[in-house]
This record gives sequence, C-alpha cells and structure tokens, in this order.
Amino acid sequence: MSKYGIGQPVLRFEDPRLLRGQGRYINDVNLPGQTYAVFVRSPHAHAKIKSINVEAAKAAPGVLAAYTGHDVKADGLGMPKANMPRKRPDGKPMFAPQRPPLVTDRVRYVGDPMVMVIAETLAQAKDAAELVEIDYEPLPSVTLTEDTVKPGAPVVWDECLDNISNNVERGKKADTEEAIRTAAKVVKRRYVITRVHAQYMEPRGTLGTYDPGEDRLTLYADVQYPHRVRNMLAQSVFKVPESKMRVIAQDVGGGFGTKGWQYIEHRLTLWAARKLLRPVKWTCERSEAVMADEHGRDNVGEITLALDKDNRFVALKLEMLANIGAYVGSDRNLLSPFGMIGTVLGVYLIPKAYINVVGVLSNTNPTAPYRGAGRPEAIYLIERLIDDASRELGVDRIELRRQNMIPESALPYQSPVGPYYDCGEFEKNLDMALKLADVAGFEARKAESKKRGRLRGLGIVNAIEQAAGPAQPEYAEIRFNPSGTAALLMGTKNQGQGHETMFKQILNEKLGIDPAEVQYIDGDTDRVAFGMGTNGSRSTVLGGSAVFKAADKVIAKGKLLAGHILEAGEQDIEFKDGHFTVKGTDKTLPLKEIAKAAFNPVKWPKNFEGGLYENATFKAERDTYPNGCHICELEVDPETGDVTLDRYAVVDDVGTVMNPIGLKGQIHGGVAQGIGQILCEQVVWDRESGQLLTASFLDYAMPHAQMIPNMEVKSNPVPTKFNPLGAKGAGEAGTVGAMPVVMNAVMDALAPLGVTDVLMPASPLNVWRAIEAAKAK
Repeated sequence: MSKYGIGQPVLRFEDPRLLRGQGRYINDVNLPGQTYAVFVRSPHAHAKIKSINVEAAKAAPGVLAAYTGHDVKADGLGMPKANMPRKRPDGKPMFAPQRPPLVTDRVRYVGDPMVMVIAETLAQAKDAAELVEIDYEPLPSVTLTEDTVKPGAPVVWDECLDNISNNVERGKKADTEEAIRTAAKVVKRRYVITRVHAQYMEPRGTLGTYDPGEDRLTLYADVQYPHRVRNMLAQSVFKVPESKMRVIAQDVGGGFGTKGWQYIEHRLTLWAARKLLRPVKWTCERSEAVMADEHGRDNVGEITLALDKDNRFVALKLEMLANIGAYVGSDRNLLSPFGMIGTVLGVYLIPKAYINVVGVLSNTNPTAPYRGAGRPEAIYLIERLIDDASRELGVDRIELRRQNMIPESALPYQSPVGPYYDCGEFEKNLDMALKLADVAGFEARKAESKKRGRLRGLGIVNAIEQAAGPAQPEYAEIRFNPSGTAALLMGTKNQGQGHETMFKQILNEKLGIDPAEVQYIDGDTDRVAFGMGTNGSRSTVLGGSAVFKAADKVIAKGKLLAGHILEAGEQDIEFKDGHFTVKGTDKTLPLKEIAKAAFNPVKWPKNFEGGLYENATFKAERDTYPNGCHICELEVDPETGDVTLDRYAVVDDVGTVMNPIGLKGQIHGGVAQGIGQILCEQVVWDRESGQLLTASFLDYAMPHAQMIPNMEVKSNPVPTKFNPLGAKGAGEAGTVGAMPVVMNAVMDALAPLGVTDVLMPASPLNVWRAIEAAKAK
C-alpha cells in the first residue's frame, strides 16, 4: 500500500508553510490605493433612530466617505432573503425579516451597523467614526430565548407581535401523545442550551475592489462557500451576471460554520469600492467580533420520554424554542437546529416521536450553523434525558441504553422523524469505549477522589449525526500539465481541516500520483469552475467522491491512449499502482508518461481528444450518519464548584478513515469546542437593558490547554455504501458527543449531593450555586 494512500497516517502537506508564517490570510492581502472601512454599530439592543449626522465625520482628515443606509438604498442594492418553505404555527407564512446592510430607522441588537466610514488609513477611519452623531430613542428589548414568547414581551418587529418567525414539525403528534399518555413510565425535563460564538483565531475580514475596464468586482474574503457568496452577490445584491463577480478565499484562520456567507460587510466593501474606484478593506477587530458575527446554538427544549414497564422506550416528544436573532437574512439562519434535530432520537429504537421547533425573534445577533449545527443540541437532549431517566427510575444507565439501542440486525433503520440509518455498530462502539475508558475501574478512582474531598463523575453517551446530505453536490477537477504533473481543483474550501493532504491522498490512492507533483487549488471562483463549499462534514464525503469519479475518467481516457501506444485493445489495458499494463504481459507505462503523451499529437490514436483534464460532480444518494461513543471522567471540587476533566475516550465510526492523524485532530478539536461550551463559553446580554456583557475575552471565557484532558481515540469504521469512498464525515463528530458527555459527567458527580440540574455553562459559579441550592433543600 502506498504511504500516501487512503488510510495512511500522512502528515499535513500544508503545515510547513503555515507554521513558517507563509500562509496568506485576508490581512496579508493588500492592494495599491487601498482604503480602510470602519462601521459604526448600535450601542443599544433596541432603539428608534431619530437622526444620523455624518457631516463631521466626512470633514475629518483623510476621510473619503461616510455612508448610511440611505446611500445604499439610493443605489438600489438588493437584499438576499430566506426561501425555505416555512410557516408559522398559526398557518400563516413565515415571518422572515430581511437584513439591511445599514439600518436607517431602528436598530435591533447591540452591534447592528448604521454607518460605514472610509478613510485613507485605519486610524483616520476610526477617528472619524467617533464623530458620527446618532440620536436614539431607546425601546424595550428581549434577548433571553424563554422571554421572547412570554405575554407582554417586547416586540422585535411590529409586524410580528408574538416574536414567532416560523416552526418545523416532524413525526406524528397525536400518536406520540397517546403513547405518552398510556405509557407505564414518563420522564420529562427542560434543558437550556446556551448561545456561543466561534471565536476563530482569525477574525473576519473583506477586501473589495472594482475594475472599471472590465466592469468587474472582486472580493477577497475568509468565507467557506466562495461560489455561493459570488452567486448571492451577483444575483441578489448587485444584480449582475456571475461573470462580473469574482470571490477569492485563500487561507482561512478557522470557520466552524460562522464564516459561511451572507455578511453585510462583503457587499458594502464591494459597493464602496465601485463608488470610490479604489479598493476598500475592512478587518473585524477582536473586540468587535461578537457584535459583528452570527452566533451559534441558543435554544430551550422541553423533552419527554415514555417507557413501558420493562423500561423500553415507546415514545419521545420535543417542544423546542430556537432563538434566531433579529433578522433572517437567508436560509442559512434557518438551518440550525431545524434541519438536524431529527437525530434527537439518537441510536435508540423509539417507535413514536414528535418534534416541534419554533423559531423566535429576539434583540440579538442572528444565529446560524456553528460546528455541529443542531446535531450537538439533539444528542445533548436525548442523552441528558436518558441519564435523568436512569436516576429517576433507579436503573443502570448503561443497561438502559443497551436495551434500547438499534441492533445491527435492524439496520437499515428508518426513524419516525426522518433520518435513515444505513449502517453502524452502535453496541460495539459502546463496548469498545467502556474498555478503552476503563469504566470497570471507575469506582476505585471515585473512592480515591473522595479521600481528597473531590466528587468524581462519569459521563457516557452514544452520539450520531446527520452529515453530507444529498441536497447539494460537490465538484472536483484533475488537470494534467504537459510535463505529466497535475493540478487538483476543489469546490470545497479549506479552513484548517487539512483538505490538501486528504484530497491528495485520495488522488494518490486512485492514480498513484506523487503528492509533491500535485498543485492544490481551492477558494477562487475564477480558477475553480463550481463548488458548494465546506459545511456539515461534507468535504470528504462529497468532495472526495468527486475526486474519485474524476480519477475514474482520467483512467478511462488513459486506457484509450495507453492501448494505442502499447499496441493493444483498450479492453486489454488494466490500471494499477499508477501504471497502465497490457493484461498478462510486462508491457507497461506509468500514468505520467501517458499524461505527457496526451499533449503530443504524434502519439494520439485517431479521433483522440488531446489533453488530460477531467472533472466530476458528485451528488449523494442519502445523508450519512457518523456515530460513536464518548466517555468522560472528571472531578468537581464541592467547595469551589471547579470542574477538572481527568480522562476522555472516544470510539468513532466515520466510515472509511482517510487519514488517522487528521481524523484524530478533527475529533480533538471538536471535543475541545464541546468542552468549552459546557464549562465556560457563553454569549450573555443583560436581561433588562439588552446590553452585551461578553464582547471581549475579558468576559467571554475560552477553554484553555489545562481544561482539555488526555484523549484516547479509537475508530470502529463501518463504511457506508452511499458514496464510493464509504466515508461518513468527521468534522463535527467530536462536538456532537462532547457537549452531552461532559455535562452528564458533571451531573453524575453532583448527584450524591441531590443536585438535579446545573445551568450551562457548568462554570465554578454555576456549579457552586447548584450545590448550595441542593443543600438549602
């Protein structure tokens, strides 16, 4: 087997240049004549704008322009909108307020942009922005999800008096409620999943430029879907052909879903560049990011589990409020958790189920996909509930899970709320994880912790997620050069996942090409013909399968040429290990020589189309379902509420493993983000004033190295048949299991004290308060 092929532990090819500071991020891109933009953002969560005066700002040194929303409207810029077919609970059409690039009449969250100031230098733009005068009339605001639908709650939009945008239902309500009513045992809980921010290493940025000679706009931006950004800007905003718009995304310092598309700064820097005939650059500052960006999570779920007398699950019902913020700028703001909540049934046989997710408006930033995009929320709900049910019913939590798991013999399995699980070994995952984590030795470790005055807890969860769906295809192109080297052009976009390494491994597996002789290209809509970008753990499954199909076309064309050169019929040529060989002989030619011959007309057979450049678009037949088992052990100091993670084990099934090193990195990173949300991260507003309280790292707590325990990761791959690679997706798997397992471990540690719930995040203060409340009872 090739040392670079599928399944080999290959070190990342992109790392040397990145580690040496030779990456090319958005702030590394600077153009002659470049100007700098700064946005004036609302300090109020909700207020009428009585007046905006930009005259002093315009007169400031170095200032080229100070634009308001009136200037944007005057130029006729369009606004994207949500197109998903949704309705409200009362049957009326969805209320989905579009997001204006600059608001003119009413701000609806802290950070809502109103004015764009552009100057020769960044310092001049900042100084001028402080001269903008805005007269506000503050209005009541609502930021907490549960408050949005309470009687008398402040109204975010006058046209929507109940703050309900839309709802999504799955399953059969009447059947489920009847099953719950007649069940032997019923357990009901309410769980709050807090709002978080991606906090990537590289804050967002954009550089817009306009070429009047070509009448063409070019946007440099750190986005995950370059082609979709181009299409949106061309079709919905500027109303020009796609050929008049180019988007370039080079290295991206982290995305996690939050750098998808549909940010107002993209269109405004391009618009201003066209007006000023000079490049316009905006770089988000760290202190601005939480105000400027979309957020993740933020929902409240009331979930009910019904069991029979033998503790078998018979029904599940979920009523959820999902906070979607102040605007619905595109379908993106409706994707999470609405689209992925079907996995709330986990890996369990639950014959009857009903889910109702209600999207509510609030005076907060819009929410959008963030690593997991609804899958961590779903598994958090079901796995918390199973633990609570085991305690309430006095049964072993492992055995309760085991007896209700979907057996391998029942696969493929059609869930009553949508998901179609095609393959997996859920019980084997559990058994492997129990052994990997040495759960048998937990009681001894718990006793040792007790001697030191610590409470030790154990969390065990089974995770499954919906990934790499069939809704959007993906593109790949293999383009050989006359020298026999090649370029690989991908429609997905790397943001640190190691795409270059992984895709070159697939190419090596199929064609035997030395990765050093392959140029990797992504993120440029002029160079790459098409692509849907990176999200939802889709790049390996869909992008990798497109590479696979394109390679098959290369082989097919190569056989035709090789047969001619080797004086054999095309049907007598076989391809293996990078060589074309006449079957049963030693007559052979390497692919590199065939590629060279493809550019030499002397060597072509009759009617042969010269060159060797093949592309493919792959569309999945069905979603894939990565799954696994997570086990976490931790200690709690009952005096301070401090939580210390001690050990963490994961057994994952992401289908065929492309690169075990890269896979472990993805799992480690995903787990770290899940740990961060459970132990410390949270976007918080003051409930009364609507003021943002966590705008900087002074207030928004981030996970640090000491929080992350040693992780043991082991794979139990069960390849899917729904793509040629057998891959299921891996980018979000770590987070999906980490959120529930860490909280379950915290609750297990605190259960002996009578604690039944801890607010998320399980910070020392929240844990201590829960302990004190239990004592008071």
